[in-house]
Amino acid sequence: MRKRIGGLLSCILCAAAFTGCGTAEETYLENTELPKVELVVWGAEEDEELMTRIIRSFQSNYQGEADFRISFEVQGESQCKDVLIGGLEEGADVFTFADDQLNTLAAAGALEPIENAEQIRDRNLSSTVEAVTVNNQLYAYPLTADNGYFLYYNKRYITDEQAETLDGILEAAASNGKLFTMDWSSAWYVYSFFGNTGLQVGLNDDGITNYCTWNRTDGDIRGIDVARAMLRIAESPGFASCTDEEFLKGVKDGSVIAGVSGVWNSVAVKEVWGDNTGAAKLPTYSCSGSQIQMASFSGCKLIGVNAYSEYPEWAARLAEWITDEENQRLRFEMRGQGPSNIAVADSAEIKQSPAINALLEQSVFSQLQRIGGKFWDPVSKFAENMAAGNPSGRDLQDQLDELAEGVSAR
Repeated sequence: MRKRIGGLLSCILCAAAFTGCGTAEETYLENTELPKVELVVWGAEEDEELMTRIIRSFQSNYQGEADFRISFEVQGESQCKDVLIGGLEEGADVFTFADDQLNTLAAAGALEPIENAEQIRDRNLSSTVEAVTVNNQLYAYPLTADNGYFLYYNKRYITDEQAETLDGILEAAASNGKLFTMDWSSAWYVYSFFGNTGLQVGLNDDGITNYCTWNRTDGDIRGIDVARAMLRIAESPGFASCTDEEFLKGVKDGSVIAGVSGVWNSVAVKEVWGDNTGAAKLPTYSCSGSQIQMASFSGCKLIGVNAYSEYPEWAARLAEWITDEENQRLRFEMRGQGPSNIAVADSAEIKQSPAINALLEQSVFSQLQRIGGKFWDPVSKFAENMAAGNPSGRDLQDQLDELAEGVSAR
């Protein structure tokens, strides 16, 4: 009886204190403050609309579990490593970065190993899993598998057969008074000529310095053979060394009918060339009496979680949310970026994308970009001189020796 009276009194007091008072559980929830979670996300400026949408869906999915304060800040992916290491405790909780920065970030203690590594492995393409792995540990979440390059060509001027060889492309371009372009000021693209020749470049065991045999004087393909091939290409009236921006400008003004670029230009190229848009793996090129398949560096974008985050569990949840199947599909729809998620990569939408298919075709002839910082300038200097036709007439072997010495410098 006492319990019944006590319960009745409790109800009366509740009714007096709160208009429309609900259950005791509801009253408890109303008076319980949710834990505050403040997260900062870094990403590319072009991703702001997409990331804002993804963040909102994350907050909606987990509403009632925390009082979220999640903000997006623009931070270039290529500079992410340097900015983050400059102040880890002040850096973003979750950030987008290029895969070639992973080793440095992991070594600096900026990233913690992923806890649900097996799930991440099962969901993503093997090449992207390799890109997030250091000493058999996963340190980031794969986001895209499209940081590479391939051939765009205008089918109005170049047939599919001509697009298979650089000789065919250059002939078609020259005969039509047009251009094929490639950026020889960027060592990233210049790797194409050396990558499938047996000449080697890569990281030493210290993870910082490089080895380089591009100046090799023996073997089926020597360094000087590649240099001579590049000079022959540069002599063609159908060739121009152009930056990525200049390539797109040429597409728009009609002077360029083929070029080496990536998926980031797929929408813009399609807008100009329409149904004549062709995309394929890189062509072969003539070198020492043979046709050599042009190689490429491959890479992907990753999502990392700052090891110094005040909210590591929620930061990890958000990173996984950004990279899950649904949001990688959304990323392709909104940004045209190729997914790392296996299910999305195998979808009908992806198979209908010429650019993504060309990139996947080229991936057979690509390798992950694992290069130390001394690689870039010596290669660019050499290639720019080849693009100019070696105007000083300097000995090619001397230039290759200088290149190899610079790339391998400690």
